[in-house]
Amino acid sequence: MKIIQPNVEIITPVNGQEILAHIEKVGRVCYKSEDNITEDSAEKFVAGIVRRGHEAVIEHYNITVKFTTDRGISHEIVRHRIASYAQESTRYCNYSKDKFSNEITVICPVDIREGTQEYQDWLEAMKAAEKYYFALLADGCKPQTARSVLPTCTKTEIMVTMNLREWRHFLKLRSDAAAHPDIRVLAKELLAQFKAQIPVIFDDI
Repeated sequence: MKIIQPNVEIITPVNGQEILAHIEKVGRVCYKSEDNITEDSAEKFVAGIVRRGHEAVIEHYNITVKFTTDRGISHEIVRHRIASYAQESTRYCNYSKDKFSNEITVICPVDIREGTQEYQDWLEAMKAAEKYYFALLADGCKPQTARSVLPTCTKTEIMVTMNLREWRHFLKLRSDAAAHPDIRVLAKELLAQFKAQIPVIFDDI
């Protein structure tokens, strides 16, 4: 059994200035003000769009992000409606195969600390799940049946494509203090990456 940390990776090549220029080109059609486009007008224009809540304009740019998380958190991610998803399937993935190092991979909840009794209990539960998952496979069950004993914190990889408006919505909800601690870790990291690479659009979150 392998224990890993959650991770988030922006898959779409991101050029913040090109994104702003694209959104400005789209948005200025609303006002027929294309003649106001200059080399440095995009940032001010998009900032105004976001400030006024005219966020339909920023729906015209999509970004794909890869989350490495647990199955439970992936269930929260897919509740967001305006998105496309592609997820590692426990129905088809057989973790007893060499490509998976013949082991299941899990992610420990952030509020369980190594060295505590809670961690030891969690670890024993993970070992038991792996044991019986492999036992079911050895008994002749297909992965789609054996997966019934896999824990919620089994690692999964999920590709998520959203437009910028929906990413704003996602990050407002999932980086908030009321969000689940495990999804909040991912959301805060993604928000930091977006802010570092794309001017204006995420600055108010």
